[in-house]
Amino acid sequence: MKAVQVRKAYDLVINEVEKPQISSDTDVLVQVKRVGICGSDMHIYHGTNPLATLPRVVGHEVAGEVVEVGNAVTKLKVGDHVVVEPIRYCGECYACRKGRPNVCANLSVFGVHEDGGMREYFVLPEKQLHAVDSSIDWNEIVMAEPYTIGAQATWRGQVEQGDTVLIQGAGPIGICILKFAKLRGATVMVSDLSEERLAFARDNGADVTVNAGTENVKEQVAKWTNDEGVNKVIDAVCLPSTFELSVDVVSPAGTVVVLGFDEKPSQIPQMPITKKEITIVGSRLQTNQFAEVVEFLNAGKLRHNGLVTHTFALASVQEAFTFVENNPDKVRKAVIVFD
Repeated sequence: MKAVQVRKAYDLVINEVEKPQISSDTDVLVQVKRVGICGSDMHIYHGTNPLATLPRVVGHEVAGEVVEVGNAVTKLKVGDHVVVEPIRYCGECYACRKGRPNVCANLSVFGVHEDGGMREYFVLPEKQLHAVDSSIDWNEIVMAEPYTIGAQATWRGQVEQGDTVLIQGAGPIGICILKFAKLRGATVMVSDLSEERLAFARDNGADVTVNAGTENVKEQVAKWTNDEGVNKVIDAVCLPSTFELSVDVVSPAGTVVVLGFDEKPSQIPQMPITKKEITIVGSRLQTNQFAEVVEFLNAGKLRHNGLVTHTFALASVQEAFTFVENNPDKVRKAVIVFD
């Protein structure tokens, strides 16, 4: 079978490898149908993802069809359409005991720490697979994993009915966060530097948009909230300056959600944190979000609505990575098709 492997920085190949076999009673063999290209896949391709080891079969945004199940598999059957929960965890460390396996001390992520889904077949334990209504298009369900990032960010921010929310960044993850903030009943402002991205955010439910290149975001937040500040800020830009702005514009008793891995320090004074008694939380991957995402997909409440902009055949995977790299303003989500 064919598998896409990053051997070293900028060295992407399609290898012929042995088809995996079920080795445990709880294993499931899946034929891959779609794989989304994520920013972290691009970082692995560039050799700049500090968490990944090379060589690596990439791909963690995966949808496929069950072709074989182990004897102890109870919830899945041959023919089911499934999406992949990409985290493997120990279940014993402090984070796992606290119900936060996404930050397990021994975390292993499919397509990052271990070979992922950009191959014709893979085997995973049943618990890492979730069945989705088979009538839904593959290009819809392949977005399940990115949606869980949005679900996690809004969960970490405790976004709820009636909240005002500022999402900094209208890229793919910002739009996934937007979709969940609206599902949770919030009123949402989205900021970005791109008018095209802001227009897309409005098409996907943003109540207010701000061009951070031509408008003062702090002034627009004050105007929008009558000087209260926004109740929740979710930073999907992930720069030191956007983190600093988040703390500045959040309301008293509000929450700032940080998604970034930038190691450059931000300059955050203690005064606004204490005076406003704000909460600052990180958001990584997802914690038990797949069930809700699948429920929304099955009910028709989640649709990509233009998020998937480009599809490429498996044979054109190098072209896909090159196109994503060279056309960041044109690509929201590119998907590799395995049909």
